[in-house]
Formats: sequence, structure tokens, C-alpha cells
Amino acid sequence: MTAFVHPSSIVDEGVELGEGVRIWHFVHVCRGARIGARSVLGQNVFVGPDVHIGAGVKIQNNVSVYTGVVVEDDVFLGPSCVFTNVYNPRAFVERKDEFRPTVVRRGASVGANATVVCGATLGAYCLVGAGAVVKDDVAPHAVVVGAPARCIGYVCRCGERLRFEGEGECGRCGDRYSIEPGSCVRLGA
Repeated sequence: MTAFVHPSSIVDEGVELGEGVRIWHFVHVCRGARIGARSVLGQNVFVGPDVHIGAGVKIQNNVSVYTGVVVEDDVFLGPSCVFTNVYNPRAFVERKDEFRPTVVRRGASVGANATVVCGATLGAYCLVGAGAVVKDDVAPHAVVVGAPARCIGYVCRCGERLRFEGEGECGRCGDRYSIEPGSCVRLGA
């Protein structure tokens, strides 16, 4: 299946679109960007130059993914979530050589209107709550909420909240985990 690009969108030359990519209204994908197979970009999404977005990613309306942000496979970016790439911006000071990388690991979800300050890594399958402000790394499977974001628990790969300490299994899918203070590890992976 070929990629679909809505006629109102702009995809610059030199962009790589994987099979089955869907790009909806008023999107701009800049030169050098790579969008993996089956990814969906909602209305009014901006993808900066040389940004890499993995396969199976869903980017909801009004999200800008700036240069320096890497989005791995199967990530969900909620409506109007925000990424930055300069830590201390000034309109009158050029800081393009100071972009701090941000990495969103496989299967992570970022809620609506959350802000991710540049330099953070969002761990695999973590869940950033709506409106959270992330300024530090987020552990794999962690649920973070608030401003600044803080960990309030852990989730399974399937998104179900894990409500145990030590070893246990997800009530939805049966995956097994070990939860210790500050970490959650999927067993048998």
C-alpha cells in the first residue's frame, strides 16, 4: 500500500515515506525526514528537517516534532503535545548548534498537551499523562504526571496499569513483570 498525502499537506523533496503512511490535512514534513511504515500524522502536524519517526507511530493533531527529536516505533503522541529542542531560547540569539536531543522509545505514549523539554529520554512503553511537563528522563513502563512530571506507577506494554510490587502479571494480557523501587522490567522478554 502506498503512502497517502492529503492535498492540503506539504511533503518536501528528500522525504522518505514508508508503506501505508497516512498524512492528513495541513501537515508539513520537511526535507530529510523519514516516516516509517503505517504511521499516521493528524491534522496540522509539523515534522522538522531530518527527523526520524518510526513505524506504526500515531501523531495526533497539532503536534510539532522538531529537529533533534527521535520517535521510535509504535509511539503515540497525543493532541497538541509539545517538544522543544533548545533549552534556553531567545528570539535574538541563534542556537541551532545547541539543539538537545530528545528520544521517545518504542511504544511510549505522550498525553494531550504534555510538554517534553529537550534532552529527555522517554523510556519504552512509558505513559506521560495529559498536561505533564517532562524535564528529566522517564523510566521504561513508568506513568508520569504533573508539573514537573513525577512517577506514580507503571504500565504494561498493552497500557494496563500494573498494581503490584515484586513479581506479578498484567491483568489484561498476562505479561509478567518485576517491579522494584524506581524500575519495572518485563520478564521473559
